[in-house]
Order: sequence, then C-alpha cells, then structure tokens
Amino acid sequence: MAVQDLATTLSGDATGDWQIIDVREPWEHAICRLPGARLVPMDSLPQRLAELDPGCPTVVVCHHGVRSYQVALWLERSGFTDVVNLSGGIDAWARDVDPSMDTY
Repeated sequence: MAVQDLATTLSGDATGDWQIIDVREPWEHAICRLPGARLVPMDSLPQRLAELDPGCPTVVVCHHGVRSYQVALWLERSGFTDVVNLSGGIDAWARDVDPSMDTY
C-alpha cells in the first residue's frame, strides 16, 4: 500500500476498520509514529499474535518497508486474510505525507 493511499484511508470513515501494526523498535517509535498505530516490535510478534485480529484489514509498518514486508508475509501464513505492507515505511510517510514528522 502506498503512503498516499493509507493517508486517504485514515482521513476517511474507514479509519476504525484497519489495524496498523508498527513492527519497529521502541526507540524508533519514540522518534515518530503513525496515528493509531500499535507498536508490536518484530521480535515480539510471535508472543503477541493473539493481541491482533486476523480478520481485520491490517497495515504493517516499519522504517523503510523491509521488515514490515517480511511480517506481512508471516501474518498471511499465520491466517491473516487482508494484510498489506506500507511501501517505503514511515520514512516515505514523512517525506510524502507529513514533512513535519521527525525522521531518523
């Protein structure tokens, strides 16, 4: 999913229909984050999988989109039915959607 598409989704009525999973580390999340995103670091995901709804449309986010891509594939293999990776990650969001966001 492109960052512009997610921005459009989050600005519409469908915001509550999505779960946004941020798989970065806590120190990264402390610098910048997407509104409404739940921090579930990649290494803790297997232990916290039960916290997520496999039937809910899911966007997975990381810094540049590499970790989140891997997690999105893993979630699909774990029974999630509607999972997308945020292309370019939070870095693309800061560049293309919210230039005021802190970056690292």
